[in-house]
Amino acid sequence: MKPNYIPTLIRCLALLCVGSISTYADGIDYHAVPPTDDVRPFVVASKDESPLDEAQLTKLLQSHVKYVFVLYQENRSFDSYFGTFPGADGLFSRPSEDTPGFAQEIIHTDGLIGTIRPFRIGPAEFAADIDDLDHSHPLIVAKMDVSDGQPHMDHFALAEEKKYSPTGKPSLQAKQFGELAMAYEDGDTVPLLWRYANRFVLFDRIFQLMTGPSTPGNLSIIGAQSGVTQWLLHPDEAYSGNGSKGKGLPMLNDAEPFWGSPLDHSAKKMPFNPRDLLKDDQYNLTFATIPLTLRGGTIEETTKADTDPDDDLADVKDDITEISAEAKRPIGFGWYQEGYDREPTDDLGPLDAAGRHASYVTHHNGPQYFGYVSNNPKMRADLHGLTDFFDAVENHTLPESGGVFFVKGGYQNTLGLKPANPDKQVQANFKGDDDHPVYSDSQISEALVAETVNKIAASPYWANCAIIITWDDSEGLYDHVPPPIRAQGPDDSIISDGPRVPLLLISPYARVHTVCHASGDHASVVKFIDRLFGLKPLAELPDEERARKIGASRYGTENLGPADALTPDITDLVGAFDPARLSGTAAPLPASYVMIPENLIQILPQTSGYGCRELGIVPVDRALGIKNQIPPDFNPRPKTNPTTDFSGAK
Repeated sequence: MKPNYIPTLIRCLALLCVGSISTYADGIDYHAVPPTDDVRPFVVASKDESPLDEAQLTKLLQSHVKYVFVLYQENRSFDSYFGTFPGADGLFSRPSEDTPGFAQEIIHTDGLIGTIRPFRIGPAEFAADIDDLDHSHPLIVAKMDVSDGQPHMDHFALAEEKKYSPTGKPSLQAKQFGELAMAYEDGDTVPLLWRYANRFVLFDRIFQLMTGPSTPGNLSIIGAQSGVTQWLLHPDEAYSGNGSKGKGLPMLNDAEPFWGSPLDHSAKKMPFNPRDLLKDDQYNLTFATIPLTLRGGTIEETTKADTDPDDDLADVKDDITEISAEAKRPIGFGWYQEGYDREPTDDLGPLDAAGRHASYVTHHNGPQYFGYVSNNPKMRADLHGLTDFFDAVENHTLPESGGVFFVKGGYQNTLGLKPANPDKQVQANFKGDDDHPVYSDSQISEALVAETVNKIAASPYWANCAIIITWDDSEGLYDHVPPPIRAQGPDDSIISDGPRVPLLLISPYARVHTVCHASGDHASVVKFIDRLFGLKPLAELPDEERARKIGASRYGTENLGPADALTPDITDLVGAFDPARLSGTAAPLPASYVMIPENLIQILPQTSGYGCRELGIVPVDRALGIKNQIPPDFNPRPKTNPTTDFSGAK
């Protein structure tokens, strides 16, 4: 007889409701509607719930929200962080046999085939510090196990394991990497993120747009694509092989930007971290992005400053004409990334001749790949270091008219935090704050997010903002929800979509205690920006439309282009906003509701013990009494700490 978890889960949520819908530490109940027996702590936002039509909702949004802050983290699948968050489509939302990939094959070191299932890791395993899994394009597709157009999501462990031992009996390290792909964390490891998810809106059906590593995600978040348009307009620039190495489009790997690299001999060079050895450089990217559309009616004047317009602007000439003709007011844009300029961390690592960029992850800076940014001093002026963001917020120097601002960490951390794990290798290697495994500590990374949110909340910008926290790719960690298959690349392999990533939306006008099941991907962020600021969607610009028609004619695929319009089932995230707060029938959420006490930021949860119990949240696996079975030979750091002792102690 099949176990039926659903009634039990509902009872657990009902019990949780009692504890969640009361008052918070400041004595205020922040529900737009007074709690009754019919109010649940986790509700699904849908357009059907809103008493406002689309035009009314847009008008109210535009009257209240002027600033969009995108806190862009690295490399986590939805299930790895929120797979047991109550109300989300998670690992235990349905019987295991109905959960894609829940039981996966793994090969033991004696050559026998076994089975592995998702398991929880936490403080006992120092889960804030895990090694890096393979999240290259070929491995992401292999892990999804697509056959007959359907991802089965059941080769995460096996594909990872076989990377290290492709034939015969696997090594212990290979098996441990395979096991790591099935591990997940919860609010005991990342309680600050769970706190935001509990108080605001968690989206549980946002997929990574491209099936590849970090750089494609950092391009997609500003372009709703990673170069499909450019590939169609310039077939000679198509990637070769499987797209995992070398230059080629659409971009599916981490080839470094040409701009700033040793091959770039520009008079005014972009920054480049010396540790980012140039193995491959990418083509100059020439497709449209929101840094262009946000320029509005000033775009023609701005692009005149480009030092190489023939190369940089060839594929956006008609776009520029149309954007200019609409005469929209310009909207501010900023990309703030740790290490882009001089940071407090620059004396902590390898330095270049100028003594800079030690914490800079060059291939994470999406705008730097575009010649129309890197070769234009007016556009380049929108790129900054991380501490510049804090200075701008504290000194209130962001544009008064509003804007869109991206915030990213890097190899170090500006808060001066150290991993709580005492292991010497971990102390040396896991100082980063962008959440990327193998060099970033999860708790240091969520501390950067919390510090950033606190700074915004303490500023005048809180009253008119939306804060989006999301991740650029899934890291190759298991996620059970099959993504929609939208497009194939030059080699006919699946290029979109990939596994889910988390997305949180915070705003004074947001719903509370909400899990939103609306489906989307990285293009959803661009689509929200389009709607909020009344921008022409990238997908509807003339140069991109021309490429899209080529894709439909040549490949018979309608979705080859930016996904911020025309592509179906891409949410614009607007369901996260509460019509009552927008319309004024309920008060906006005050800054005190979002702010996290500084001691919870400066003292990492591994040390303080802050976690699910203190949050008042019971993860679904514990509520259901699921026995957690960590493999006896598991190691969260098979490369950093090659040992069978998962505590990390040698």
